[in-house]
Amino acid sequence: MKFSGKNVLITGASKGIGADIARVLAEFGLKVWINYRSNADLALKLKAELDSKGLQSAVVPFDATNEAEFIEAIKLIVESDGELSYLVNNAGITNDKLALRMKLEDFDSVIKGNLNSCFIGCREALKVMSKQKSGSVVNISSIVGERGNPGQVNYSASKGGMIAMTKSFAYEGAMRGVRFNTITPGFIRTDMTEELSEETKQSYVNAIPLKRLGEGSDIANGVAFLLSDHSSYITGEVLKINGGMYM
Repeated sequence: MKFSGKNVLITGASKGIGADIARVLAEFGLKVWINYRSNADLALKLKAELDSKGLQSAVVPFDATNEAEFIEAIKLIVESDGELSYLVNNAGITNDKLALRMKLEDFDSVIKGNLNSCFIGCREALKVMSKQKSGSVVNISSIVGERGNPGQVNYSASKGGMIAMTKSFAYEGAMRGVRFNTITPGFIRTDMTEELSEETKQSYVNAIPLKRLGEGSDIANGVAFLLSDHSSYITGEVLKINGGMYM
């Protein structure tokens, strides 16, 4: 994979899909900035793992929903490396319950948490990357943002909004040489899915044409492609990585 830039900021990168994205992008030679909000131990453990392989990484703690903290983090990265080449907006929250039991604050917290962090990141990245006249942003949405899911009215709305937001940023970024794309993961094997019963996991697999759960590396490789020069004529697109569950 060929990259013109040299570094990438990944929000929510201390574990799960975010950590796998960091591993893959570091292997491709990028310096990865590992963001976390509360679990420093996991972030430092990931950095140590990458260091042991001779890969470049740094840890940058901040709350992606906090505008001032996000702006300060990007400023720190630019001061350190001279640029912000790529951004992956991966941080997100859930608060699942059936709509009839969902209070407005339950809905509002997820909408604000997921959409605000994505907006702040895209806006600030566009500011920096416009000066460079180059850059690429990938926003991690979800299959439920395309097809919905019971018990996730708030999460589905936030992830669907992320898709629309990405397309609008793609229009504004195109004239400045900055690309914005979205990935919508399906059911991916994580620590959370490993806690499910075998029966529940099998029910998910049965609904997937490729008959397996996805791996974090499946998402990470998609991110790498959309950030890289190999996708230089792709912007405003949604890449479905779901094993055919939603086509």
